Amino acid sequence: MRFITKKRAVAAAAAIAIAGGGMAAYAYWTGGGTGSGAASATTPSALTVNQTTSVTGLYPGATAVTLSGTFDNTNAGPVYIHNVTAAVHTFSSQTDNTKPACTQADFAIGGSATVDGNVAAGSGVGSWTGLTVRLLNGAGNQDNCKGVTVPLTYAAS
Repeated sequence: MRFITKKRAVAAAAAIAIAGGGMAAYAYWTGGGTGSGAASATTPSALTVNQTTSVTGLYPGATAVTLSGTFDNTNAGPVYIHNVTAAVHTFSSQTDNTKPACTQADFAIGGSATVDGNVAAGSGVGSWTGLTVRLLNGAGNQDNCKGVTVPLTYAAS
């Protein structure tokens, strides 16, 4: 009988040792460390500013015509635009050589086009308005400005 009890005691001790060893398998070390990495931001592609207003009928001293339009944004996401500016691109037209040439100096851009917003990705998206164009009432003959298509350039920032 004693032999059986001793055998049970050894088995119990072995079970405890195995269980304790199994518990030790769940233990872990804590520690710290350092590392480094990098990320880079892209520079967005420039947006194209579109004029959607059709401007016709300008004459010397007439009321300025309001310009408006949209954007083409080829970027993957939205781009923030503060405002749109315009300028009359350099040109000269002289169909009658006896009269002064019509140039960009005969026209004026006025107003302001504040957007202050994100322009979504896509074509013909967003909107701007508020700029104007007019044919100034010059001191000289402006007959060479009749029928001229005025080249306007736009910039968004």
